[in-house]
Amino acid sequence: MAVGLEEAFGAAGEFGGGQRRLTAFLVLLQVYVACQSMLIVLVGAVPKYHIDQEGVPVSRAELAKRIHFVDNFTSIVTEWYLIEQEAYKVSLASSLFFAGLLIGNITFGPLSDKLGRKPVYISGSLTNLTFAVGIAVYALLGYCVREWRYLALVSNTPGVIFLLLSFMLPESPRWLYSQGKMAEAEDVLQYIALGNGKERLNLKLKPSAGTLRKDESAPGILNLAKHPVLRWRTIILMYIWYVCSFVYYGLTLNAGELRGNLYLNVALSGLVEVPAFPLCMFFIEKSCVFAGHRLRGYLLSKAKQSGNPDLLRVSCNLQFEYFGNDTLLSLRSGRRKTMTCFLTFAGFACIFTMFLPTNAGLPLSPTLLALCGKMMVSAAFNIVYIYTSELYPTVLRNAGLGVCSMSCRFGGILAPFVPSMKSLSPSVPFVVFGISGLSAGFLTLLLPETLNKPIAETIEDLQSPKYQVLKNEEAEQTS
Repeated sequence: MAVGLEEAFGAAGEFGGGQRRLTAFLVLLQVYVACQSMLIVLVGAVPKYHIDQEGVPVSRAELAKRIHFVDNFTSIVTEWYLIEQEAYKVSLASSLFFAGLLIGNITFGPLSDKLGRKPVYISGSLTNLTFAVGIAVYALLGYCVREWRYLALVSNTPGVIFLLLSFMLPESPRWLYSQGKMAEAEDVLQYIALGNGKERLNLKLKPSAGTLRKDESAPGILNLAKHPVLRWRTIILMYIWYVCSFVYYGLTLNAGELRGNLYLNVALSGLVEVPAFPLCMFFIEKSCVFAGHRLRGYLLSKAKQSGNPDLLRVSCNLQFEYFGNDTLLSLRSGRRKTMTCFLTFAGFACIFTMFLPTNAGLPLSPTLLALCGKMMVSAAFNIVYIYTSELYPTVLRNAGLGVCSMSCRFGGILAPFVPSMKSLSPSVPFVVFGISGLSAGFLTLLLPETLNKPIAETIEDLQSPKYQVLKNEEAEQTS
């Protein structure tokens, strides 16, 4: 008897030992990716130095004789004297890394839709958390390995192991099913069942109703520009993704420029993201509960007396939970408000650094504010993946995520050059990051809320009344 994909997953095991092993592989991969992203922070670190005589040396050989580096580590800066007029090459090296990510995103993103998901690793909240821990692991490696060539070797060697292990990953049965490859999907489900310790299953999948015929073409990126709602939604999301990447990697790479111990600053820039994970998950899914005995009745009576429609709408929108004789007011924050708050808090944290002296010995220092900004933007980065996937119809979700991911890479390409702006003033990089975060936070308010709302399956669903998030819902509640 033929069964659906969800029933087949239930028979094979939703999340058994086999899936846990695969998840562990993908999670550990993020430690390697974190080391790659942060490589230039220590490999390109600028130690303290002084030059014997005033004036600009006329040649590199002369500079090598007159310059003295103080710290007990090596980097590409100490190797090739990449200071002053040559300092831009360090930022350029980091920028080229993110340019490579952009090329990979453009090249392998569409290929994953055509060839499969096996070589494409999707970062979920757990892998984002592991990425943060990976930054701290890299700081520990840098502390133990002070020679930059050995540090690069130790950081890059695991990539060979992950490459070889990736050939053992099974293809996504959901992708195979959507492409009409039923036999292959059944084989993968059998592999999952055996990995979960179950006996061989007698599976026969039903044909996928959503499989495209050969003469049909899947909706693509052009559909994002044709539809007015999706067009403006995509423009706003592209900017938000750009800012998240720009501020996140900018603050991460700027960890090497902060006062204090270099390795401790790098480790803290990663560990500060750990609380961001439960923080964002709590606010986007849970209700904020406040004491509210008789509050709704009071607001409704005041609204009727004043005839204020705004107050009436607010009163009707309040959600209440009853526990015996007590009434608790439950205000659900959702994706939009939560991401707006995180981005604006990150922006204000960065901007406020310009008002704090660096040598005053105050508990609230520019370094502490920078770390708070990093935690906030990390939480926003976690949310934007979920939020974006819910804002696009199913048929255009991959195209929308791909476009937003490409704009994200441009933020990473520009971010390495911002810390060098400290030559104008130490606070200039933080002001740039702060203004970017604030602007993205305010633009998020232009997007609809998606919490507990139906997700559109097709472009036509966007015109359906049940998908009109704001106006129709308010009209129903106030009527």
